[in-house]
Amino acid sequence: MKRRQLIALIAGTVAWPLAARGQQARKVWRIGVLFGSNLATDDRARMWNAFIEGLREHGYVEDQNIILERRYSDHRADRWPELASELVRLNVDLILVATTPAALAAKNASSSIPIVHAGAIDPVGAGLAVSLARPGGNVTGLATFFPELGAKALLLLKEAWPGLSRVAVLWNPANSANVSVWKETENAARASGLTLHSVPIRDPKEFDNVSGAVADSRADGLLILGDAFIFDKRKLIADLMHHKRLVAVTPYREMTELGALMSYGVDFADIFRKAASYVDRILKGANPADLPFEQPRKFDLVINLKTAKTLGLAIPPTLLARADEIIE
Repeated sequence: MKRRQLIALIAGTVAWPLAARGQQARKVWRIGVLFGSNLATDDRARMWNAFIEGLREHGYVEDQNIILERRYSDHRADRWPELASELVRLNVDLILVATTPAALAAKNASSSIPIVHAGAIDPVGAGLAVSLARPGGNVTGLATFFPELGAKALLLLKEAWPGLSRVAVLWNPANSANVSVWKETENAARASGLTLHSVPIRDPKEFDNVSGAVADSRADGLLILGDAFIFDKRKLIADLMHHKRLVAVTPYREMTELGALMSYGVDFADIFRKAASYVDRILKGANPADLPFEQPRKFDLVINLKTAKTLGLAIPPTLLARADEIIE
């Protein structure tokens, strides 16, 4: 054997186990996903896909260097603690949540595992953080909805239809973050001379009574407060809007595409993409206690002009001029 071949053979023999050990030693991260339902289905898929794409942008590929342990509560509030504890027992490196009840359950299950919240309504008011700038615990992420936004949405609805007088409010009181949203909305209603009728929805069974509750309220308008559980019922809510001919405002553009008059809120696909960057920063050593909750920089106003025409509404030109998107 020639000397050069011998050296190459020896080098290859030494290098292979070193390379193999390097591959074996490469960290495979385990991320817990704690959602109310599977976001990778129907029109919500763009949110989940944005998160997956965001992970890829930071070098994470599922089943290669990251494993996603998915757990879904099927929107049963009593299951959050059980599922959160299950993820803790799996010794996940981080937990991703998309609703405040899930975040609280994960926080109660572990004070050390980092939690990234993609969609916090009022993280300070809900007890998830000491402050937005410095959360101080193991929960951080992206704030998407603040108490004032419910009030703002109500005022936009009033502006679209000055004759509005009674508004039914679909909301989830079981989501502690929504309590402050409801209070701010009540204040705005009083200042605007509007009468609110609370239609609470805490679990799937209560949807059976929604149509009757709205009918009893004699409402001509509908305000939907942000909540992952209610968002999942958007098609049922759209049917209610059409049947009752309600002028509706929602935080979700997906509901406006289904026939709500307007939406005012953030782009949730963008929020989920940004959540991937929080995951990356924490996996690289950042402390969630020191990572500020990112506040939304932009809220999109989307108006469904087709719905307005169906309802016989003439949207004021000043409101149309402020719209970020008009559906015709």
